[in-house]
Amino acid sequence: MPDKLLDKTYDPSQVEDRIYRMWMEKGYFRAKVDWNKEPFCIVIPPPNITGELHMGHALNNTLQDILVRWRRMQGYVTLWLPGTDHASIATEVKIVEKLAEEGLTKNDLGREEFLRRAWQWKEQYGGRITQQLKKLGSSLDWSRERFTMDEGCSRAVVEVFVRLYKKGLIYRGDRIINWCPDCRTALSDAEVEHEEEQGNLWYIRYPIKDSDESIMVATTRPETMLGDTAVAVHPEDERYRHLIGKMAILPIMNREIPIIADEYVEREFGTGAVKITPAHDPNDFEVAARHDLPWICVIDEKGVMNHNAGKYEGMDRYEARKAIVEELKSLGLLEKTESLKHNVGHCYRCGTVVEPLISKQWFVKMKPLAEPAIKAVKEGKIKFVPERFEKIYFNWMENIRDWCISRQLWWGHRIPAYYCQDCGETMVERSMPEKCSSCGSTNLKQDEDVLDTWFSSALWPFSTLGWPDETEDLKYFYPTSVLVTGYDIIFFWVARMIFSGLEHVGEIPFKYVLIHGIVRDSEGRKMSKSLGNGIDPLKVIERYGADALRLTLVTGNSPGNDMRFYWERVEANRNFCNKLWNAARFILMNMQNSGIDKPRKGKLELPDRWIISRYNRVVKEVTDNLEKFELGIAVQKLYDFIWDEFCDWYIELAKPGLYSQDPGLKESKLYTLTYVLVNTLKLLHPFMPFITEEIWQHLPTRESDSIMISSWPKVNEEEIDAEAEEQMAAVMDAIRSIRNIRAEMEVPPSRRAKVILVVNDDWRDIFEESKVYFERLAWASEVVLKSDKGGIPSNAVSAVTDKAQIFMPLEDLVDFEKEMERLLKEKANLEKELARVEGKLSNRNFVEKAPPAVVEEERKKKAKYEDMMAKVLSRIEALNSMRK
Repeated sequence: MPDKLLDKTYDPSQVEDRIYRMWMEKGYFRAKVDWNKEPFCIVIPPPNITGELHMGHALNNTLQDILVRWRRMQGYVTLWLPGTDHASIATEVKIVEKLAEEGLTKNDLGREEFLRRAWQWKEQYGGRITQQLKKLGSSLDWSRERFTMDEGCSRAVVEVFVRLYKKGLIYRGDRIINWCPDCRTALSDAEVEHEEEQGNLWYIRYPIKDSDESIMVATTRPETMLGDTAVAVHPEDERYRHLIGKMAILPIMNREIPIIADEYVEREFGTGAVKITPAHDPNDFEVAARHDLPWICVIDEKGVMNHNAGKYEGMDRYEARKAIVEELKSLGLLEKTESLKHNVGHCYRCGTVVEPLISKQWFVKMKPLAEPAIKAVKEGKIKFVPERFEKIYFNWMENIRDWCISRQLWWGHRIPAYYCQDCGETMVERSMPEKCSSCGSTNLKQDEDVLDTWFSSALWPFSTLGWPDETEDLKYFYPTSVLVTGYDIIFFWVARMIFSGLEHVGEIPFKYVLIHGIVRDSEGRKMSKSLGNGIDPLKVIERYGADALRLTLVTGNSPGNDMRFYWERVEANRNFCNKLWNAARFILMNMQNSGIDKPRKGKLELPDRWIISRYNRVVKEVTDNLEKFELGIAVQKLYDFIWDEFCDWYIELAKPGLYSQDPGLKESKLYTLTYVLVNTLKLLHPFMPFITEEIWQHLPTRESDSIMISSWPKVNEEEIDAEAEEQMAAVMDAIRSIRNIRAEMEVPPSRRAKVILVVNDDWRDIFEESKVYFERLAWASEVVLKSDKGGIPSNAVSAVTDKAQIFMPLEDLVDFEKEMERLLKEKANLEKELARVEGKLSNRNFVEKAPPAVVEEERKKKAKYEDMMAKVLSRIEALNSMRK
């Protein structure tokens, strides 16, 4: 039997690591397929191997752990599958930075040596965040840990690529893509972050060939005009109808370009005429395709003007912009310049302004994949929590463009495409072909590019369970139960997992998507390195413990909404840990070594029936809240029940019976205390796993070796006692009213006072039985029950509740002589202080020569003393009127 006495104080630093090791050693996190039980599965949003635990991770994983621990206790076979993402761009950037410190570049090493270094980096740093997740208490099945580039996940990636290619859903072609000149790679639309910036709109005149006329266009990017291949107007725009089909002269380049009509043009924007630069704008690229226009690229992959830019070749794109504007001015072709706020795309990793470029890349055809994914959500097969986030999902999926999946990087899944160096044939296969399928040559070379990181993470819910093999895990745990993620990656990841699951497994990947917000600082700002306002969760854990951090992150948290982090809340939640610990310690000190049989109902007093009823209601409400993913509401109800009702009320109400000489009475209190403590610990465990486990381990008898494998409490409807709750509420209201009177009159607890309760006959017995509680919790010297107000002193202080009128003789509350003596002494001291400060402030020399801050301080003192004097005089007047 374990030692049932807890230490005097709870020290998480001495508990948490030991408890976590115990859970791991006993294999409590491991999931075993059991076809007789229902599965509950969550796959972790895999953190990058470049990362360290931040507040977003802490929130996300706390929410997941709560759901997993709760379902485990309910008897589900729970699998929370851990893993990390290779994060191709982010990781490659880190390794390149490290090489730069050695004076080396990627190309100095070559691909093979660079990848060896990358794997070395992954082994050294890739496990940091998983170790940090353990500090948070995450009950992940570490025996199933995966990595997006492990053998199984890599095989799934190749299989998906080959299947989609053979089906005609993956193709390679020259298309306009988002290009990061700093990372030197293509980006998908989802990897471009748009930020509002102050820019300019330049109005440029393009002369019309063989005419004195010109057509004016407005552009935010004059440097790209060197690649213009047309000017477009709306076909119904009367201003320009006569110019359609004519040729304009492209300024600076003096190249003839046609004036075309296309409904893409917005007549109201700018001049209603737009330059068409197919190689540097995605919309212009589509216009060019419709009108069979050529495209001319004038900016290279480094963001530098290329040979097509004529005399501007070799200039940075922004330098060229300034020079071109100056030349247009000198030619008299720059009509005007307007300032303009507009959205500019930036690389989501390095922040560089993205350059739209035409490039030969690999793409996924999205329309055929998006349609069933849209249908799955519309039909309710997948539910977003909150539902409003479906709009973001639908907006993205219904307007989706083909997905650029190739990246000009070395770290990642290399594209399984092979090119014949002799005849140019392209072959997509699961492994390198022995020879060319067209000419028989063995001179083959694999594509140099790797796949977008999100291509592999889109397969995460099924690749981690063994797909493409029909494993037991895949058959049992797929589709998974819930995805917990932030709203910022709905299109990055959530949408891609949905269409990937439907396409490759034939089923949705999860049934619910629980969306959470971001953790902001106390001022509501996003935490960032640039602001220096980030808070390290590990430091919070080191200082206050993981349970206090978890409680802070989930309390007040509602799905989809951002939350603010306050240190004061962490301290308050640490105090809650101490409150729970002290309550448990008190109960354990009084607990017997064996189980206590439930007393007959008649043996349970009103407070016992009340707390048991309230506990059962809390079981019902908390379980209902968890079912609805209202985790913040659930934990707030538990917090209030434990702190207010159980600790502050019931334990105090139980003490008279607990210290009684009546064995039956003592036993009923012990039973109730134990019953509520043990079961409330279970309810609290998913939210605060460490402290609940530590207390559990000290129970003299317990149903299981660990609280995490104990059974989730079920409501006992027979123990819900509405009458007991109403009666106890009446008693508590009366006690609170007495406490309020005493607080207002500043009566110390040591001064006991008589309490007279006027109640009707229906409630007399309840208040009669409760006299002992008034004596203990309201410091009553005597409790007198009356049916009317006859004989009550006229100067008695009174209060009214729903079921009782309360009277307290004034002389019991106040020692008039002592209180008047104290007040008069305080009045005299204040008169002296006021005289001193008024003397200073009436001295002109002091007011004019003393530093302004010193004078202001004296004025504040005067205002404070005047306020104190007013209160003292009011109290003296009140005391005199009471004595009359």
